[in-house]
Amino acid sequence: MSIPDDAYRHMPDLLGRVQDPMTSRFRQMEQWIAELDAVEAEAGRDPAAWRWTEAEREACRRDLLRGREGEDLWVFGYGSLIWDPAVKVAEFRRARLEGFRRSFCMRLEGGRGSPECPGLMAALDADPGHACEGVAMRLPAEIADEETRIMWMREMITGAYIPAFLPVQTPQGEVEAICFLADRANDRFVFLPRPERAQRIATAEGRLGTNREYLENLLESLHALGIEDPEMVELLAMVREAAPEAATP
Repeated sequence: MSIPDDAYRHMPDLLGRVQDPMTSRFRQMEQWIAELDAVEAEAGRDPAAWRWTEAEREACRRDLLRGREGEDLWVFGYGSLIWDPAVKVAEFRRARLEGFRRSFCMRLEGGRGSPECPGLMAALDADPGHACEGVAMRLPAEIADEETRIMWMREMITGAYIPAFLPVQTPQGEVEAICFLADRANDRFVFLPRPERAQRIATAEGRLGTNREYLENLLESLHALGIEDPEMVELLAMVREAAPEAATP
């Protein structure tokens, strides 16, 4: 395994639940981007129009990490990063980010959605007085540059997030972690009424599977870690009500 057992010393319940980064499809993003570009070209659309260029992604990453060269870096995971980080983590900690909530508020047309039937992906949406429980992951200094390059290809493929260093609280002390925040000015940001949100998640599907499956995986991971998110529980109940024929046995 490319994540040592010792990385789970603060969160033993995660052991066995995190995909080996070397088997994650997100470490093959160059190939995936090329495949999606080919689909766009075949449909008569400009392949470069749907995503950021490598130069744009790297400029964003370099700007954020400037002055932190040679340091261990922390990343806050609130969604699929928890069970499929795709990066080599040296330490996991339970973490809490104040002032944000986990919200399905970004339009999703690839992965677990399509242009014809877009889904929604989770993001950290600003909400004073609220807090998001998740996982802080430490990337060792000697590999942090390459691992964040891989992470940017995954998280910043369309530039829909604002990456920022924010303080997160952990039982072992406060750390500054990279957080991928919803960009409310981005055209992919949508804040829908809850019934419409549930309907989209219930029906969307893409190359990585169903949007509903993502929500189910998220709640399974949170439950295993003892993290409560009543809003997500209620949303899943509405999704199952919207499409009861697809209910998980």
